[in-house]
Amino acid sequence: MPVLRSRLVPTAARDELAAALTALHDELDLPDDFPPAVLAEADAAARSVPVDPAAAGLADLRGIPFVTIDPPGSTDLDQALHLERTAGGAVLHYAIADVPAFVEPGGAVDAEARERGQTLYAADRRIPLHPEVLSEDAASLLADRDRRAYVWRFELDDGARPTATTLTRAVIRSRAQWSYADAQAAVDGGTAPEAFAALPWFGAERSARESERGGASLNLPETRVVAEPEGAPARGDDEPAEIRDGHGAYRLERDPGLPIEDWNAHVSLLTGMAAADIMLRGGIGILRTMPPASAEDVAAFRTQTVALGEPWREDVTYGDYLQRLGRGPVPRAIREAAAGLFRGAGYVAFDGEPPADPDQAAIGAPYAHATAPLRRLIDRWSLVICEALANGHPVPEWARESLPELPRLMARSAQRASRLDADTLDRVAAAVLHGREGEILTGAVLRVRRGTARVQLRRPPIVVSVPALDVAPGALVRLRLDATSIADGTSTFSRVDATS
Repeated sequence: MPVLRSRLVPTAARDELAAALTALHDELDLPDDFPPAVLAEADAAARSVPVDPAAAGLADLRGIPFVTIDPPGSTDLDQALHLERTAGGAVLHYAIADVPAFVEPGGAVDAEARERGQTLYAADRRIPLHPEVLSEDAASLLADRDRRAYVWRFELDDGARPTATTLTRAVIRSRAQWSYADAQAAVDGGTAPEAFAALPWFGAERSARESERGGASLNLPETRVVAEPEGAPARGDDEPAEIRDGHGAYRLERDPGLPIEDWNAHVSLLTGMAAADIMLRGGIGILRTMPPASAEDVAAFRTQTVALGEPWREDVTYGDYLQRLGRGPVPRAIREAAAGLFRGAGYVAFDGEPPADPDQAAIGAPYAHATAPLRRLIDRWSLVICEALANGHPVPEWARESLPELPRLMARSAQRASRLDADTLDRVAAAVLHGREGEILTGAVLRVRRGTARVQLRRPPIVVSVPALDVAPGALVRLRLDATSIADGTSTFSRVDATS
């Protein structure tokens, strides 16, 4: 852990933040480096698993000009896509990294992955699910390299509804790696390649189908800790949400996202729904489920929208209402309230009788995680089971036998990841605010629950909790920063007055 140095943060705060993040790693028992046996097995797999289609007995789909679209600098590339418009709709090819080819069931890599559950993202490092020789090289769908993949092929009608679906284990070759920002600029400028030029059409149609199902994609702006490399320029005095050291910088950033991220998410949603359908028809699999919101919660949410001046009318579906909201404090408060409608997401494994309620309520359909096997444990099972069922093969016994333990493993992993994200953000936020005690900060109230308000500060872009703040969601407030505690990530405020 480097010692944090910055003119923006006092020395004591820098040292305390370094200690607080180290303590958090220990508290959460985060994994360290991979054991030697895991690294040796991964290295052997990377060298020995064949990628020649004939030698591997796989379909040769290298002629399809796939591309990847990910955050800049990503090297663990799970998905590649190609979307081609046709006279009646489109054909979508979606390639998913063939991680099962590199992981021996019951081996050292498998055992370590079951312990980790998913890739974890800390402020100072990424803790991968699999060794980098696999996750960032041999199994990653990097551009201009032959790679093994599970390839979903969807024939779509003019409403982007799948009319035929196949799943094939193949070798592909991605042509280019795009960042979201560059891909969005290419779409907006009319220079996007065929592989994703039709994503705006696809996203709009899939959004319409989602509305018909009664689902709703709820993508809230994300406040996150961003690590910048050594040599990145300082943001200056006008960017106080930054802590810099000799190895780079950590800063807090609020990211509203780009339209292409939503369009791309609909590709994964379509694939996850197809995977769930295959497993339900085949009588074996594991679903990502979520119960519907209670009638009482829906009624309370509807009442809140009236109080906020943006009433949800009875003749408008939930999804359509959220899509039509604009930006600003009130719409953000409404979306925060909507996020609380759906709770209790989990995994349900079955072998024989399907679950009584297989739906993921926010999506409005049965759904399975099947598109991120490099970064999430459960997707490896989904791919193996779906490929077997789709092509009339027996489900591998290792996958069938281990299905019942997956919900517990994923619940444990999700809890640790959630705590890591929240507690890291709190500690970095406290360090950024440290030294500003006594200042007046302005923010918007997102929601009030059990007497505690969640407030989005304007600068720095931090969401803070303020007890005993009796203000309606959507209101603007002025808060005095009274104290900060970097060790436990708490910041204490008192209300000065409110404006609306």
